[in-house]
Amino acid sequence: MTREGGCCCGAIRYRLTNDPLIIHACHCHDCQRITGSAFVTNLWIEQKYVERTGSEPKAYVQPGGSGADNVVSFCGACGTTLWSDYRSVKNPCLFVRAGTLDDPSWVVPDVHIFTRSKLSWVKIPDGTPAFATVYKRDEVWPPDKLARLRSNAT
Repeated sequence: MTREGGCCCGAIRYRLTNDPLIIHACHCHDCQRITGSAFVTNLWIEQKYVERTGSEPKAYVQPGGSGADNVVSFCGACGTTLWSDYRSVKNPCLFVRAGTLDDPSWVVPDVHIFTRSKLSWVKIPDGTPAFATVYKRDEVWPPDKLARLRSNAT
């Protein structure tokens, strides 16, 4: 499994130095709009485990559905969105776009969120948790991942 990725033009590269905490497929309208697709697949991982090289990403602030801002980082040269920092998460984490990995074939969503706006032709695999909006982490995440997230709280 490769844990490296970057933007389309190669100006920004990154390497993940740990496994993601969880992998979301988000079907909200904002994610549909920003990707131009039916949903986005995000790897939720602590910022300290994302090592970036190359150009500094550009960023813009998008109001989030939670009321907290979503800081979206992208390549200033080619426009590839690389990750978001959802300010509703009180830990220094990023939501890395799986499609920016050099080899995203290992990425499988652990959970589907905001399915209330899921496109009708998208089929969620049997047995994969799905929620109309968000979920309670304590009810979905394995204990070791919860402990890891909490140990990185600021």
